This record gives sequence, structure tokens and C-alpha cells, in this order.
Amino acid sequence: MKKLLAILLALTVSLMALNLQTASKEELMSIKGIGEKKAEAIIKYRKTHKLKSAEDLKGVNGIGDQIIANVKNGVKNGEKSAKVKKAKAKKASVKEKMQEKKEKAKSKLQEKKEKAKEKVQKAKENTKEKASKRKEKLKKSKEKVKKAKEEAKAKKETKKSKAKKTKKKLKKKLKK
Repeated sequence: MKKLLAILLALTVSLMALNLQTASKEELMSIKGIGEKKAEAIIKYRKTHKLKSAEDLKGVNGIGDQIIANVKNGVKNGEKSAKVKKAKAKKASVKEKMQEKKEKAKSKLQEKKEKAKEKVQKAKENTKEKASKRKEKLKKSKEKVKKAKEEAKAKKETKKSKAKKTKKKLKKKLKK
């Protein structure tokens, strides 16, 4: 569809193209940058020279590169040529595509940031959980050690009291 539209546009532009050798004064004046005096100069110049292309206008006094470019591109007074319109449309399309790509990239970056945040949060939670389990283990180990110390102390005291009792018994026996 786009190709068909481009072909039709090219045909329209070529049909509307100005024949410099036969163009009237008004037709010449419709080109941006060509006024009455320059149109008359072109008509006078083409009487002695054949104008096949816009480049041939270089011999006309007062016609410069900009006017030749306007003739080539069909830039009329007050309107832009099809080429200029097409170029601007293409530029706008490229800008739009670039904007879409930029938005997609931002979106992907945002998704990656969110995933990274989730991973960090999960890692923090795992670390807290592991630390909590380690603290619990440490607490249990401390309790076991404390209990073992208490049991050892109790055994020691029991042994001491048994030793005292035995000592008393021995003293009693020795006194007898």
C-alpha cells in the first residue's frame, strides 16, 4: 500500500513538474524565489539557450543554487514540495519509532529494576531468616552449655557432700 502511494505521489509530482523551456511567466513566478524580473530573465535567456534541466539556469543572472534547488524540488511559493513533505513525514516517522524504542527500553529497564529489587528483597529475607535460625541454634547451644554446667556443679556438690559424709564417718570410726 505504501509503495503504491509513493508511486502515485511520484507520478503526480512528475506530471506537475515545470518544463523550463515552455513555462509561462506566471508558472515561473510560482517557484519560490522567482519574481517577475527573474521570470522575465529566464524567458529572455531561453530564447538563446536551451533549458533541459534546472542546472541550465546557472547562466541566468540572479539565479543561485537555492532557486535551482527550489526548481528541482518543485518548491512553490507558500507551499512545500512533495520531496520536502515526504522527508518531513519520514523524519517524523523515524522520531516516532525512536520514541517507541526509547519507551520500550525504559519499560524493560523498569522491569529489570523491579526484578532486581525483588531479588534483593528476597535475599534480605533469606538472610534474616538464616540469621534468625542461627540465633535460635546459638541460644539452644548456650542453654545446653548452661545446663551442662549446672549439672556438673550439682555433681560436684554431690561429690563434695558425699566426701564430707564419708569423712565424718571415717572420723567417727577413728574416734571409736
